[in-house]
Amino acid sequence: MTPPTAPAAAPTAAEVRAAVDAVPLWYHSIDLPHGITTPGWFDLRPIIDTMPWPDLRGKRCLDVGTWDGQLAFEMERRGASEVVAIDLKDQTQWDIPVRGRPLAAPVLEGMVGEDKAAGFTTAHRLLGSKVERRAISVYDLTREAVGEFDFAVCGSLMLHLQNPVKAMEAIRKVTTGHFLSAEMLRVRATLQHPRRAVALLEADEGLVQWWHPNLAAHRRMVWAAGFVTEKQSRPYVIRLGEGHPTGYTLKERAFALGRRALFGHHGLPHVSLLARVDHTVDAVAR
Repeated sequence: MTPPTAPAAAPTAAEVRAAVDAVPLWYHSIDLPHGITTPGWFDLRPIIDTMPWPDLRGKRCLDVGTWDGQLAFEMERRGASEVVAIDLKDQTQWDIPVRGRPLAAPVLEGMVGEDKAAGFTTAHRLLGSKVERRAISVYDLTREAVGEFDFAVCGSLMLHLQNPVKAMEAIRKVTTGHFLSAEMLRVRATLQHPRRAVALLEADEGLVQWWHPNLAAHRRMVWAAGFVTEKQSRPYVIRLGEGHPTGYTLKERAFALGRRALFGHHGLPHVSLLARVDHTVDAVAR
């Protein structure tokens, strides 16, 4: 009889610190053992509980655009029976505007490194997580590829996509229950057009950003993809983390002061929508 394998020893503080330092870029600020936090670009920790999560206990869940996996690990912490996290294999698959492709891809590779999953893999190991990460585009989500999910979450991704509604449609095709869409909010356009769906086209090859919707446009995108919004969070700010680049232009500093005045903190304004799948859409399509 083969003797049972002894459990792996918990990493020491020095081992955790060395593992964190070995990752070229951390996107999320994630709390790890021994009180060590990754130096992420963005810190979701203060706002993660303000998002309108449903009860995830016993649910099969999907995290779209996971990067370092913070939302995937959060769903696991909230009792999900299984979590699948998807993201692109590398920066060459991003929706980079055509004029910026020759320059943007090498720059992104220099920032992220060869392995975009390095942060996820490191946090996954140090947290003892069972989340499964798959390298797949949101556009390629099918039930044949990933199965069905009771719940899906997507955070701060749609502004980076050339076709956000198509991406949401793909999410709906593999989701049977609820979808939590947390996206950046264009505050001025929301105040100027509270009922009209307005999305500004940036096509910024440097930041790889396409559409900046106001609140009405975000809700309309979710509806157009085949969901019905049930809950909406209050607008909140995702704070910039320890690793976020510094050195802002005068325009960026002015925006930062405005956001601090409105929300009490400097960062990127967001809003979260909890929506359910509208199953009548499939009946109409047939």
